[in-house]
Amino acid sequence: MAYWLNRFRQVVVFSLLLLSWVVDSQIRETQRRAAAEPLRHNCMNAPGSIYDVLVVDDSPVYRKLVEQVLESQPFSLHFARNGKEALQAIEEFSPSIVVTDWMMPDFSGPELCQRIRADQSRPYTYIILMTSNTEKGNVVKGLQAGADDYLAKPFDPGEMLARIGVGRRIIDLNRELAAKSMKLEEAARTDPLTGLPNRRAIEEWAFKQLRGAARHGFSLWVVVADIDSFKTINDSFGHHAGDIVIKTFADYLKRCTRSSDICGRLGGDEFLLVMTHVEAGHIETTVNRFREQFAALSFPFQGQSVHVTSSFGITGCSGKETPEFGELVRKADQMLYEAKRGGRNTVRVCYPQE
Repeated sequence: MAYWLNRFRQVVVFSLLLLSWVVDSQIRETQRRAAAEPLRHNCMNAPGSIYDVLVVDDSPVYRKLVEQVLESQPFSLHFARNGKEALQAIEEFSPSIVVTDWMMPDFSGPELCQRIRADQSRPYTYIILMTSNTEKGNVVKGLQAGADDYLAKPFDPGEMLARIGVGRRIIDLNRELAAKSMKLEEAARTDPLTGLPNRRAIEEWAFKQLRGAARHGFSLWVVVADIDSFKTINDSFGHHAGDIVIKTFADYLKRCTRSSDICGRLGGDEFLLVMTHVEAGHIETTVNRFREQFAALSFPFQGQSVHVTSSFGITGCSGKETPEFGELVRKADQMLYEAKRGGRNTVRVCYPQE
């Protein structure tokens, strides 16, 4: 009995040594072939930034083989042993590229693809599915599940680099598209002359603030401002002078607006300001301070020192019941009309209880 136990131990030890030698040989061969790849891979895919790559495989051998191929590339490598660990990693840092095995202990690679694609809130992830079964039906199933590409096991290092290179180009295109989309979105909410938010942006911001005012009971004020006799400035000194006045008014308004509030341009010479958490006894004083500062400015137009004034209409709300934002703007506009009719360069307020 002791003899056979000793023989069994010898066989196990020999098998482990043989497995270790095979793995080391595969790694050395992978390193040699990856190093022999032409430098064109790097030239074709010169990155603008580091890419997070998540490798998902329950086999330590294949995780090591992939690491040997990719460690010299501009990647930040991360590893997961199963689908659960992969989802945790994706939640933490949103990798740009995921290389996942088909068969895993908890759920399959195609299932992981579906879960990644189900979350539309994250930036696009390029997914490469590794499989030893390259039958057309399985490949189609993987692609339908959300994979972008597949790689046959055992993989060729050059092919892996080439396919990941494709993924990098796709990720770069998605990043460029997202940046342009963000710029377009910003432009759609910005007044081009002053750089201030336009009416659309103010309405979106105010809608959220009105819900907060209704929930917590704080005050919210809407201020409509208008530059007095603006047409006269354009007629007398030209539209360039009018633009200077508008941009100066916008700059002053922006400097006087707290970071917790918002100001913007409605169009022409009209501006809109939304303020929160200001007591009713202080709102008129606050707006009058700005009106006086702007009126004290002097514009040198055509050898003349020109002073420009402005008028303001204010209304507000407080408490749990809040009106629609459009209704507040219309009421503030009525107060502005009264300020104009009262001689300009003044402020008129409609308090919530009136």
